[in-house]
Amino acid sequence: MPTSALAADSAVARNVRVTGEHLVIDLRDGRVVSVPLSWYPRLAAGTPAERKRWELIGAGIGIHWPDLDEDIEVGALLLGLASTESPTSLRRWRASRRPANKRMEPARSGSRKRAAHLAR
Repeated sequence: MPTSALAADSAVARNVRVTGEHLVIDLRDGRVVSVPLSWYPRLAAGTPAERKRWELIGAGIGIHWPDLDEDIEVGALLLGLASTESPTSLRRWRASRRPANKRMEPARSGSRKRAAHLAR
């Protein structure tokens, strides 16, 4: 097995930061990996709060952003692999996100209107 593959296989994340332009991963062995945020469109589209909420997968072999439904393997980062999500999937995901500044309001029930009408 090539040395670069071994380095990628043994990489374990310790901490994660997302800046305006980069995803920065601190590894347990002291290395720091920085890749362009544009490699991961879901992260790029996320709000600062969504980007800050991450969890390690397993013992740190990957990172998961629950609010963005994004998973990134540390080994893939070290090998220079960007997101492989299809444009169709990304479009569907973007369409499913509600605007961050819109309040969620309960749907109006037709049965309430009928009940109010019948009560008169």
